[in-house]
Amino acid sequence: MTDSSTTPYGYTETLERATGRFASFAVAFAFVSIATGIFTTYGSVLNSSGPLGIWTWPIVIIGQLAVALLLGSLAARIPVTGYAYQWVSRLANPIFGWITGWISFTFLAIVVVAVDYTVASTVVPALFDFTGTPATAFLITAGVLLLQALLVGLSTRWTERVNNFAVTAELIGMVALVVLLFIVGVIAHKLSVGNLFSRGEIPADGYWSFGTATSAGPWMLGFLLGAFTIVGFESAANLAEETKKPEIVVPRAMWQAVLASGVLGFLFLLVVTAAVNDPTALAESGTPIADVIRDILGSFVGTALLVLVAIAIFACGLVILMSGVRLVWAMSRDQRFPGWQVLHKVSPRFGTPLNATIVMAAISAVILGLFSTSTDALFKLFSAATLLPAIIYAITVALYIATRKRLPASKGFSLGRWEIPILVVAVVWLVFELSLFRDASFKDPWLYAAIMVAIGAVYLGYLLVTRGRHGLKMPEMASIDAELDHLATPTEDSVK
Repeated sequence: MTDSSTTPYGYTETLERATGRFASFAVAFAFVSIATGIFTTYGSVLNSSGPLGIWTWPIVIIGQLAVALLLGSLAARIPVTGYAYQWVSRLANPIFGWITGWISFTFLAIVVVAVDYTVASTVVPALFDFTGTPATAFLITAGVLLLQALLVGLSTRWTERVNNFAVTAELIGMVALVVLLFIVGVIAHKLSVGNLFSRGEIPADGYWSFGTATSAGPWMLGFLLGAFTIVGFESAANLAEETKKPEIVVPRAMWQAVLASGVLGFLFLLVVTAAVNDPTALAESGTPIADVIRDILGSFVGTALLVLVAIAIFACGLVILMSGVRLVWAMSRDQRFPGWQVLHKVSPRFGTPLNATIVMAAISAVILGLFSTSTDALFKLFSAATLLPAIIYAITVALYIATRKRLPASKGFSLGRWEIPILVVAVVWLVFELSLFRDASFKDPWLYAAIMVAIGAVYLGYLLVTRGRHGLKMPEMASIDAELDHLATPTEDSVK
């Protein structure tokens, strides 16, 4: 008989492989969460680029879809928990892989705070009609983070059930809102096509400028709407060892999540922007999307939207935390994360990386405490959460280009003749996206990234001193098809 406890790439299977197609898609879609992203950043785009800024969204979708297809190709070849950490370790070397894994960890640790903080600073005050303060935002965010940690730490199955419900509600709710806003807006004559091409209060002079060495032009800042929202689709790959047929399911979940989010999100942006009564006044609101919904569909539907957004944001934070936990666990399994002696363990009672969950939640709570005293904490958080994935994607795509001719084949997912055009689109998009962050307003996100990288460099130095380069060796690249065939076929060693 075959040894079913062994998985490809040299690891022992310790997590239950129960995640199906929809659950994998739901993980990717929930991380992207168009309800969360649009609700959080729409007001910022109105202030930086005016309503015209929404037209950057389709360009972001094309760019991120190209990135998702390339990362999906890697996920099919290396379907192992740890995603970018695992990919880069094998495409380049374990040291570069560790650096990428650490950057991924810093991204996940801060983005869960950014997402949960949105509930506390905008959604809850709007729902219960009170003026939020940094203190109330901190307490509410900490409470949400604790609830998410309990779910992730105690039951993967219930985490997925909650997420599946939330994603289903978000899909149905967003489609219903698009249809209702369009129908009611047309009947009530409240839709204005002119809004779609309005700059609001942004001056026409210099609007289309690329900016200077330390500033981006107004139209360029509009890209942050999509760049903040359409990220995290690769989270499905971080559950590869818990997914049935991951070499097929995970890549499909990734690109489908980007495409579904892109199309539905753009339709929602179009109808909401057309329904704006006064773009200039709306830019001053802390909840511009909810204000538009209330104006067109009434207070009841507006409140229902806030509830839907709260559910979507909770699920988004839940999936982010789970993805971060899996990354910490994967790096600890390789004895490469501080405290790995404890963090690599899977709870025999709950079947989850419980210790890694506790540590990940605690680190995010510390980050929350550091940012929550700032009056513009939300902008700093989502700026950092936009910068870091762009860096991760750029590193991974660059290595894909450098090694693509020697990558093993996979029957599960292949780009075929479309590989070169997709590579070109992805590179052009990522270079452009990274150029946005030269703007002086992103000083704090760069500072956060530098501090976290410095902390990581100290630990990496410790690993190299105590173990040497060979002590960080990773399993070799191999064909996923050959690995799976090997596992499915009894050998002399496996037959007893």
